[in-house]
Amino acid sequence: MNLEHLRAFYILADHQSFSETAKILHLAQPTVSMQIKQLEQALEATLFERTTKSVKLTPSGEILYKYADQIFSLVKQTEKELDSLSETIHGDLDIGASLTIGEHILPYVLGQFRKEYPNIQMKLKVYNSEQIMEHLGNDDIDLGFIESTKSYPDYDQLAFLEDELVVTTGTSVSSPVSPQKQTIQPEELFEFPIIMREPGSGTRQVVEQHLRNNGLHPEKLDVIMELEHTESIKSAVESGLGIMIISRNAIQKELELGTLREIPINGIRLRRFFYAVYNKEKLTLPGETFLSFIQTYYVNENFQL
Repeated sequence: MNLEHLRAFYILADHQSFSETAKILHLAQPTVSMQIKQLEQALEATLFERTTKSVKLTPSGEILYKYADQIFSLVKQTEKELDSLSETIHGDLDIGASLTIGEHILPYVLGQFRKEYPNIQMKLKVYNSEQIMEHLGNDDIDLGFIESTKSYPDYDQLAFLEDELVVTTGTSVSSPVSPQKQTIQPEELFEFPIIMREPGSGTRQVVEQHLRNNGLHPEKLDVIMELEHTESIKSAVESGLGIMIISRNAIQKELELGTLREIPINGIRLRRFFYAVYNKEKLTLPGETFLSFIQTYYVNENFQL
């Protein structure tokens, strides 16, 4: 049995699309079709029921899929054990991170990790939380780092760092919050214009969930603008357009410069965790190494927010 043909079958069974399978394998669609046909001929079995709209496994295909899953898990495990015998860990590591984690958390960790494991080739791409889960499902990334409060039962999740979201305003005369106002009541959140991340971002999901948990209705917020980038939101708030709710990690420089200031909410703290999300069975040795490293990193740094 040809392993490349089996891999094409396995991916096609997962995605139920010849075009998507071809994209993942970086092959032409007719090549994927030919590989599936050759596999069916070799096994003397029809593996898929094909219609103009869908691709579905036959009973024979279901049996092959079960064992293909085991085969590729064994391949991954074999690669890990062989790598562990070498003096240095090497390989590729593709990471997807949400905006806050990708811009303000991981760069420091990746720098230290690179010093200890120079033979691991790393790529970091920034997406929102929903996009990260999509890329993880397509095997485009090995590890995802998200802020979302959602649970993903098909994946392993590890909380590696606690964070706090804070209400923040600019310090210019055009700020909607008076300089004399040092704290706000929870219901006052609805009185100020607010600038937020787009729907689907982990930060927004956490903010909305926290408000609901405290008997507040996020749909009543006066959201005047939705932006995809933290720097754009900070600039808009600095100019006095509104307030924002943002990770304290993301505004350290502005707080030190005095262009932004926090306004605590009386009786409410918006605490959350950052999570690593992954498929343990598919995680490579570089992925396992980084996952272990990031946990140790924050313990050793005694990181407190």
